[in-house]
Amino acid sequence: MSTVIWVAVVVVAVVAIIAIGYFVVQQQRRHRLREKFGPEYERTLQERESRKEAEQELLAREQRFSSLDIRSLDAEARNAYAKKWTEVQERFVDAPGFAVTEADHLVTSVMADRGYPTEDFEQRIADLSVAHGRTLDHYRKAHEISGRAARNESSTEELRQAMVHYRALFEELLQASDTDAADDGHSLRHADPRREETRNDAVRPGHDGHDERISENERNAPRDTRGR
Repeated sequence: MSTVIWVAVVVVAVVAIIAIGYFVVQQQRRHRLREKFGPEYERTLQERESRKEAEQELLAREQRFSSLDIRSLDAEARNAYAKKWTEVQERFVDAPGFAVTEADHLVTSVMADRGYPTEDFEQRIADLSVAHGRTLDHYRKAHEISGRAARNESSTEELRQAMVHYRALFEELLQASDTDAADDGHSLRHADPRREETRNDAVRPGHDGHDERISENERNAPRDTRGR
C-alpha cells in the first residue's frame, strides 16, 4: 500500500475519531442539561427554533447564574420567612385574593434576599431555572393566577391552587443551598414544630360558601377522593 493511501486512511480515521468525540460530548452535554433543567429543558426546546438554539439559551442561563451572588439564608431568616408564610396562609380563609398577592410578594422577597434579581419576571424565570427548574412551572402558574386575582377574575379554588404553587418554590428557596435540601431543621416544614398542624393545612371552598382547612394528607390525595 502506497504512502498516499496510508495517509488517506489515517486522515479518515482521525476525522472519524474527532466526529465520534464531538458526538459523545454533545450527548453528554445534552444529558447534563436535561438532568439539570428538568421540564424547563423541554419547554425551552419547544420555544426555540432548534435544539442547538435551545441548548445555547440554557448554557447562557448557566453562565449568567454563575455571575450572580446567590447565597443561602441563615437559620434566623428562614425561620422568620416560615412564620410569615404561616401568617399569609392563615389569612387566606378571610381574604384569599389578598393572601395570594402577599404570597407572591413573599416569594419575591425571599428571591431578593437569596441574591436573585427581581426587577423583570421573565428574567426571574430564566435565573430560577438553573437551580429550580423542576418547580418553576409552579411559579409560572401561581403568578398567572395572581395576575388574574388582581383583576378579580380568579375563583377561590384557583386561588387555593396558587397558594400551593407558590409554596412549592417558596420551600425550595428556603433550603440551605441550591444543590441540596435543608436537613438542619430550619426548612418551612420544621421551623416551629408547635405550628406544624397549621402550616400543613391548606384551604378549599366549603360546601356552604365558606373556606375550610384541609390536611396535608388530604391535599395530597387524589381529587376525586376528597370529602368521601
